[in-house]
Amino acid sequence: MSASSSRLDPAALRRVMQRRLQAGQMPWLHQEVARRMAERLSLILRTPAQVLDWSLDAGPPSEALVAANPEATITVVDATASDAAATPQRPGWWARFRGASAALPRVAPAAVPAESADLLWSNMLLHHEAEPPQTLRAWRQALKPDGFVMFSTVGPGSLAMLRAVYAAAGWPLPHAPFVDMHDLGDMMVEAGFADPVMDQEVLTLTYADPTRLLEELREWGGNTEPQRLAGLRTPRWRERLLAALRARAGADGRIALELELVYGHAFRAPDRGPQVAAETSVGLDAMKLMLRKSGGRK
Repeated sequence: MSASSSRLDPAALRRVMQRRLQAGQMPWLHQEVARRMAERLSLILRTPAQVLDWSLDAGPPSEALVAANPEATITVVDATASDAAATPQRPGWWARFRGASAALPRVAPAAVPAESADLLWSNMLLHHEAEPPQTLRAWRQALKPDGFVMFSTVGPGSLAMLRAVYAAAGWPLPHAPFVDMHDLGDMMVEAGFADPVMDQEVLTLTYADPTRLLEELREWGGNTEPQRLAGLRTPRWRERLLAALRARAGADGRIALELELVYGHAFRAPDRGPQVAAETSVGLDAMKLMLRKSGGRK
């Protein structure tokens, strides 16, 4: 993640990633998205032997991924690890008491061996990446020539109600912009993937309490928008936000929040050979020389 990127605030992003690391348990939303994404694995006829789980959550892989690939060796990529920690690691003795999945090998992104995975699985990470094209290139590098990637992320149709609340109050955006799935498809082609398939669905979640809504938003991530409100929020500001959310409740008294979930999969394209120009320019003198040589062969 580049500190120079203007799409996400680097300091805020580090806090979000560390909070997800410390949480240990995968949020229910991420578990549900992983389950839905695992259903799409049936579209792929190949059975992977080596799987990289390159997801947001630092805990063990989702049960859906393990169940879909019972014979595969799964390595967890710790997206929170810095390049300085770029050496393959296994958890310590404590992992034995957390089950077999907790003892899976872990590796920092910079230490992932090139062309080592048949499947790269990424659940709810890409919208937290400051530079998605760079991440996609790293994914391609990690895949074997016939390997494939499958990922989930959040699309721009998400959190429209929350954006409307902030806009009405004159506040900056409550989250960093999400990348459209068509743009992600273009990025995948540019990164060296073949035949990307993108699809999306919209989940509508409802809450009886705006406090719980905000708690879940924090569990899923956080506001990494560079132009977000600066400084700490006051209790008065929070009460104003809660009141605005309550005012958005429907006739049943519940507050609806929409999430656009984007799914993508693609195969690693073959390495590009030497580039051949569509047009060839030949100078007049060179053309005359070629004609003289051709005439001499008669």
